Amino acid sequence: MKITLGLAIICGTMQLNAQTIKSEEAISLLKAKQGNVVLLKDFFAIKPADIKYNKVVLPGPQFIISDDPEYIRIPEGIALKEAVQPGAVRLYVYNVNGVKDPVKIDRKITAVIKNTGKGKMHIRMLKYSSQKPSTNYFQIGKQGLADYFASNGNEQVRVVEPGAAIAIDEQLERNVVKYDELTHGFYDFVIDQPGEINIIQTDLNTPGPVALKRIKTVIPTGHKNAGRGLFGVSNYKVTAVDVLDTKNGAAEFVVADGVKDPWVLGVEGTSGKESTLAGNYGVIYHMEMKWKSTDGKGLALVTWNSRSGDNQWCNGMAATMVVGKGKFNEGIVQLPNDRLATKGAPEVILIQVFPPAKNGEEQVIKFTYSPPGASCLPTPLVFVPVDMDLVK
Repeated sequence: MKITLGLAIICGTMQLNAQTIKSEEAISLLKAKQGNVVLLKDFFAIKPADIKYNKVVLPGPQFIISDDPEYIRIPEGIALKEAVQPGAVRLYVYNVNGVKDPVKIDRKITAVIKNTGKGKMHIRMLKYSSQKPSTNYFQIGKQGLADYFASNGNEQVRVVEPGAAIAIDEQLERNVVKYDELTHGFYDFVIDQPGEINIIQTDLNTPGPVALKRIKTVIPTGHKNAGRGLFGVSNYKVTAVDVLDTKNGAAEFVVADGVKDPWVLGVEGTSGKESTLAGNYGVIYHMEMKWKSTDGKGLALVTWNSRSGDNQWCNGMAATMVVGKGKFNEGIVQLPNDRLATKGAPEVILIQVFPPAKNGEEQVIKFTYSPPGASCLPTPLVFVPVDMDLVK
């Protein structure tokens, strides 16, 4: 994940033209395929209007993230230890094999759950995303979200005896994680006994549950990355306050900036201290906006890398969203899908085009967003009025 020193924090200062778009740029958007990068050379001038929104915490799973330390520098240790209660759990694993002293060595990074209750634990996966370890963090970030959004889980129920432990993801048990490679897993599951989740780095030949019995070291937090702990929010409902009218020009949603949308707070289990989820990575935003067209124009929804000029960590951005039907069908779209990542202005990524209603009545746009791992934040979601008649 990227923020300052490894993850993204604050909104960039690059600005967009909130009033007009040149015909040739509108044509470029209207001719582009969904998810493709489009160059808008004359569009970056004036900041678009902010879309004011209400944000409500939705019921959701207990949420645990493991990203501090992001780079696990010792050969064997526990990077996270958190207690969970019966019910739904979301686990986001984002850890890198950082062992290089005295030499770089292959490692295993795995997630283990221990049954701390008195009865048998039953665990079932509701949603699942597990990526092959790689140094291509952008690809892992956007593919990980795409797989999570597409997942329907499975009906398999695994049983864990009291006091016993199992691997949450058997694929992590088999992975070979080379130096500087990222382990990325995103899981929603349900349990019926209290448990303890551990993220472990160990050797390739030792199963995670076996390693858990012998490892005594819980690596201290460094407070340099997204965070570590059990957090109080996993899902938000974001609703625009006003009806967007295309006659008023471009406008943007900005979430996950740490300012107007503060970072989620939680508790780090080992120390008992407050923890901050810098970036709100793993939080799912269910977003909704009403709009109308009193001038006959449609809306193009785009995003871009607003942090490209900040530092070396922010020179690229890649994301994934679920967007409602418009010119393109409803569904999951990787951003971008014609290359690995977008750089910065004048590049934007086309997410969807929404045609105006024939009678000018209000319409509702719904989409699902989660801050993309490995990218600096925020990634503004910009609605640009476009004359649909320019392309027949």
